[in-house]
Amino acid sequence: MFERLITSFQNIFKIAELRKRLLFTLVMLVVYRVGAHIPTPGINNEELHKFLIEKGGSLIGFVDIFTGGALSRLTIFALGIMPYISASIILQLLTVVIPHLSKLAKEGERGRKKIIQYTRYGTIGIALVQSFGIAIGLEGMNQGAFVMEKGWAFRLMTVITLTAGTAFLMWLGEQITERGVGNGISLIIFAGIVARLPSAVVQTFDLYTVGQLSFALLVVLGVVMLAVVAAIVFLETGRRKIPVQYAKRVIGRRVYGGQSTHIPLKINTAGVIPPIFASSIIAFPATIAGFIQIPWVQAFGSQLAPGSVPYTLIYVSMIIFFCFFYTAVVLNPVDMADNMKKYGGFIPGIRPGQRTSDYIYKVLTRVTFAGSLYLATVCVIPELLIYKLGVPFYFGGTSLLIVIGVGLDTAQQIESHMLMRNYEGFLAKGRLKGRSG
Repeated sequence: MFERLITSFQNIFKIAELRKRLLFTLVMLVVYRVGAHIPTPGINNEELHKFLIEKGGSLIGFVDIFTGGALSRLTIFALGIMPYISASIILQLLTVVIPHLSKLAKEGERGRKKIIQYTRYGTIGIALVQSFGIAIGLEGMNQGAFVMEKGWAFRLMTVITLTAGTAFLMWLGEQITERGVGNGISLIIFAGIVARLPSAVVQTFDLYTVGQLSFALLVVLGVVMLAVVAAIVFLETGRRKIPVQYAKRVIGRRVYGGQSTHIPLKINTAGVIPPIFASSIIAFPATIAGFIQIPWVQAFGSQLAPGSVPYTLIYVSMIIFFCFFYTAVVLNPVDMADNMKKYGGFIPGIRPGQRTSDYIYKVLTRVTFAGSLYLATVCVIPELLIYKLGVPFYFGGTSLLIVIGVGLDTAQQIESHMLMRNYEGFLAKGRLKGRSG
């Protein structure tokens, strides 16, 4: 098995096009990581970094994961790619309620390009608002100790710098998608999370060497980590297949249909969107409360701190809610049943039409409930390790979901390039599955 894996990696570099795509992707990610260390002009970055780490609370720590530490240091990539993700989610939700966008989504390539253009405009708009808010907040934070010179010149410079950084990252992600390997936007987030891995490993072993972490606990931590990773890989690639049979149709002298297929319903249709939304919504009031020096406000904020019982209950409830909400947005059982009926398809034992849509809705509800419990469990386990048991677990469940999911999708795309050119893939039997495969 190990020799086969080594051979597969060697075959990757034998394919000229794939080799160029991989090198291009790596160079673009290096550019991103270099830019994540270029400071924003007019700010005392070191003092600001210390202050945000101490006072920023869970919201700063959560968002900082997706920016690779650029937010806490307030570099030119401080906003990261999150404005683009926010704009994409907003456009996706608006597609359901606005007829014009819904029509564009059904127009194929032309409509897709138009929606991407709207997403770009939305990204710039969100980045402008967020960067202006950061500039105003910096001037008022700690009596303006982190700003060298207050005024509109500083605000304008900050807005231009941070918005340009986000626009550049958006362009970088699109270039990786087009000329590299994998989804560029996902790989940028992936690189930001993985960049923190070496320091996390070093800090863990430092705790072990000074005696704060026993060898037994270190082994248990490794076993739990491997178990969580294995569960994520298994469930992210899991599908509930609904069998579909297409009746034979005679058109002219040709016979069409007659084949059997299936509808693959993913266990986790919503991906990492529910944990991101839930964490952001809960962390926002807790972070604001941390800056307000009123006893009852701070007591309220402490109840929403990670590790507390109210936080865990609200967090799990919101993850389950957003799983169902997002799945309802992207999958419509009525449309699926109508399309099947239109092309002569049916589910064995189920009548076409209303009965079919009811059956798909029933199965989808069960699968989504199982997927929501899986997401909640993966996201809560690290919280319990960190805040209840005091274990130095430096990566939350959302981070693990992103890293493993993006890794699977990228490996699947690499394998597809290899199989197209008659090279063996990574597995001896079958094909490597990604989240979208």
